[in-house]
Amino acid sequence: MKLKLLYTCMAITGLAGTALAQETVDQAAVQKIREEGLNHSQVMQTAFYLTDVAGPRLAGSPGLKRAQDWAVNQLKTWGMVNAKTEPWGKFGKGWEVQKNYAAITVPYYHAIIAIPKAWTPGTNGTIKGDVVLVKADSVAELDKYKGKLAGKIVIFDTQNTLKRSAKPDLERYTDEQLAEMAAAKPQAGGQRRSAFDPNSPQMLARRKAITLRGAISQFLVNEKVGLVLSQGRGTDGTVFTTNGASYADTAKAVSPELETSGEDFLRILRLVKAGQKVALEADIKTQFFTSDLQGYNVVAEIPGTDKKLKEQVIMIGGHLDSWHGATGATDNAAGSAVMMEAMRILKTIGYKPKRTIRIALWSSEEQGLFGSRGYVAAHFGDPKTMQLKPEQKTLDAYYNLDNGTGKIRGIYLQGDSAAGPIFQAWLAPFKDLGATTVTVNNTGGTDHLAFDAVGLPGFQFIQDSMDYGTRTHHSNQDTYDRLSEDDLKQAATIVASFVYNTSERQDMIPRKALPPPPPAAPGK
Repeated sequence: MKLKLLYTCMAITGLAGTALAQETVDQAAVQKIREEGLNHSQVMQTAFYLTDVAGPRLAGSPGLKRAQDWAVNQLKTWGMVNAKTEPWGKFGKGWEVQKNYAAITVPYYHAIIAIPKAWTPGTNGTIKGDVVLVKADSVAELDKYKGKLAGKIVIFDTQNTLKRSAKPDLERYTDEQLAEMAAAKPQAGGQRRSAFDPNSPQMLARRKAITLRGAISQFLVNEKVGLVLSQGRGTDGTVFTTNGASYADTAKAVSPELETSGEDFLRILRLVKAGQKVALEADIKTQFFTSDLQGYNVVAEIPGTDKKLKEQVIMIGGHLDSWHGATGATDNAAGSAVMMEAMRILKTIGYKPKRTIRIALWSSEEQGLFGSRGYVAAHFGDPKTMQLKPEQKTLDAYYNLDNGTGKIRGIYLQGDSAAGPIFQAWLAPFKDLGATTVTVNNTGGTDHLAFDAVGLPGFQFIQDSMDYGTRTHHSNQDTYDRLSEDDLKQAATIVASFVYNTSERQDMIPRKALPPPPPAAPGK
């Protein structure tokens, strides 16, 4: 999941007094949910299977399939119906790391912290050799290295340093920050996207950099380089992982590449630039999987029981895929485990919902919300044309969780201001657990956007950030031990209560006006 950016959208209207009084909450039902969710939770056991047992869950990988198969079976065990993996369309190649060892051997031995970039090949066995410095600010400057890099371990000359921060690793929202979010005001004229200028200096520089990187990558492949060392973002041994090649089945070949911790990368670079010999050995094995290029989501249901309302659907979800540097605990086994736990809570207390409740655990969120967008396109409509399907009218609301392990502090309205008084009433029983805030702010970067794009009420909860941005988001530190048990119990309890209240309402959650289709491209 990408780091979430907040921006102000529309104002909450009518949150006070009489509006709250109109939205009734079954306190006895809330208490049953609290008892099960806070005192008999299985959320950490679920998280254990999704992380430690399944392993890294990169899109298309065996680890993701292990987690999906386990989730389907577990949801069935808890009594859900229609539990399955549902294809959403073509993704591309799967990939996983099967061996990863690298160490400096000269001027002394030191095992380095380094992670293969996603969708890059391995070294085809152990390679040993001196680290070769390459400096090229243009394609022409590569010519001097022709015929000299075959089988070599390459490091590029950079001016990078470690970007330290004085901010604490772990943070929670303060009362003042939450109050500011709740008091947000509308922008004059509503939200507007900034004009996109493809010929701006920034875009021209970006295209130039992309072109240079592509030329360098192809040059290294042509020269049969043995291994590339690049500097990973992060400090103190934390490496935020990325991809080094495309997952497309038609993607061009690239060289093996290790994303190296800042401390190790800069040590090697300093030594080589000073004329000191640095030798390194590495054995990297990765594997591509091409037998099934489809992407899949996990879905399961608790069927509705009301004759008039059972065809309406409430959805909850989070993405199950992760990056490969660790086991994707806070991003996003946490959200997936919470949503599974919410389903378990409702089933365990014997709840017979009026509306159908459906969970979806998405895949390929990290590559562009592909799982949720594919699902929405198949079931609800096409945001490119705003041609809607009949099911679009039956989706009551979608609730998403994908901001790490922190407790829920409230909810983003995503511009649906009419839902504000409803959610304010539903949060009231959880004031003692720290969840109070309803904000007009939007949040981006995760799967609720796929629903919002076709005019459906799609919401993401506000969560304490904890050490999400500083340590765990897409990093080698994103492991089970980074999960906060009490926070996940609280989150699952609140989600289950929101689902219960949504199902029990006489009316569906209010909707915003349908977004217009995006403008046609020039010449169309």
